[in-house]
Amino acid sequence: MSEDVLINVTPMEIRVALVENGVLQEVYIERSTRKGIVGNIYQGKVVRVLPGMQAAFVDIGLERAAFIHVSEVADRDAVNQSDQIGDYLREGQSLVVQVTKDPISTKGARLTTHLSIPSRYLVYMPDQAHVGVSQRIEDEEERERLKSLVSGALTEADENNGYILRTAAERAGEEEILADIKFLTRLWQSVKRRIKTAKAPSVIYEDLPLHLRTMRDLVSLTTEKIRIDSKENYTKLCSFAEDFIPELAERVEYYPGERPIFDLYSVEDEIERALDRKVQLKSGGYLLVEQTESMTTIDVNTGGFVGSRNLEETIYKTNLEAATAIGRQLRLRNLGGIIIIDFIDMEDDEHKRQVLRMLEKVLDTDHAKTKITGVSELGLVEMTRKRTRESLGQTLCEPCKSCRGSGLVKTPETVCYEVFREILRADRAYDSQTYTVLASTAVVERFHDEESSGVADLEAFIGKTIRFQVDSVYTQDQYDVVLR
Repeated sequence: MSEDVLINVTPMEIRVALVENGVLQEVYIERSTRKGIVGNIYQGKVVRVLPGMQAAFVDIGLERAAFIHVSEVADRDAVNQSDQIGDYLREGQSLVVQVTKDPISTKGARLTTHLSIPSRYLVYMPDQAHVGVSQRIEDEEERERLKSLVSGALTEADENNGYILRTAAERAGEEEILADIKFLTRLWQSVKRRIKTAKAPSVIYEDLPLHLRTMRDLVSLTTEKIRIDSKENYTKLCSFAEDFIPELAERVEYYPGERPIFDLYSVEDEIERALDRKVQLKSGGYLLVEQTESMTTIDVNTGGFVGSRNLEETIYKTNLEAATAIGRQLRLRNLGGIIIIDFIDMEDDEHKRQVLRMLEKVLDTDHAKTKITGVSELGLVEMTRKRTRESLGQTLCEPCKSCRGSGLVKTPETVCYEVFREILRADRAYDSQTYTVLASTAVVERFHDEESSGVADLEAFIGKTIRFQVDSVYTQDQYDVVLR
């Protein structure tokens, strides 16, 4: 599998595109006015303890207070059902915390007191005496080699601290691993010094900016090119690569082309399509993706695909293609939380298994942790995908002011009938000579056309004059009835 990384830098934002085999798979966006804070460490202040939720709100200096559960405060090895948040936290208490999930929609950031600091090959976990290896490294000999390397490098001073070997550590040499351990040890000493002097709320440690995090977390030996269109940041990227991943330093390129870098591989067009709820499949079928605050639903339809053999075979082929497309859409749109997939009903159990296997296969390359529970009694596939930042849609869009995010707007006919009822209510309650209706163009035009006889009947019934006035500020389902 060939892999390219494109980095677009402007003073306002940094955008990263991960392209596999010429097809856009993931997009990361960080804006200067709204940077991601996952991984940042803060000196926070507990502002409210919630015994009923076994949680607390912590002020870390953001617009909204952040949220921490008792399981993220207590010792993970000793946590049990009887643990009470009040045993650990009190209002006004200072607390060193790390952000595990960005603020999303109306929810504040999620926090933990179990700190961790990542490098290229390792994640350092102070006060957690454990050496682990990423599950993505499947070779048992390699896992043992890496564990032995780290365990052998630990000194007596490190015996209460732990490390997780990341996927990138596979086939890494002893020198690289030891260099990472030294780097993380020095960094942690620096963080500890800041903790002693920091006042709440304040930032103690900030994670790397997006373009450097990309080099640390996304770039691998399969990456052929890392192209960046900023000369200044190209120099920083090269310096970072030479220090931490010298084997990939030669693959970093400055892109000076007149054509925008995101026009390569049609990245801009793909981002635009990823904001649409409908995803067209090559066969003629399509997906409908609906994201809500509680969950995301994906519906699979055959559309214009009629197949060439029989119905069951047509459905099976559509579902297989849909499984591949869904895996890509989850990564591209960065959809997280609970995801419900409604594949087209299949009678053959083997077909069901094959579709599930295909979905699992395409999710193997996902950087986010996923879990599939299988097919429910209703024929739905239920899964979860770890959510640490806003989805692409939440980053680039806002709820429609007309429909307030529902995707539906009342018809002009419905609004007209609401206005009729409002005038009748007002006429019973107030002594007014005339009524002026302020509404959108579509509603006023309907009053003058299809509903004109209804207006005449209502004027005759109440014995008052009704006037209509267009106000361009009003959305289709907004109106006011002014009494004169």
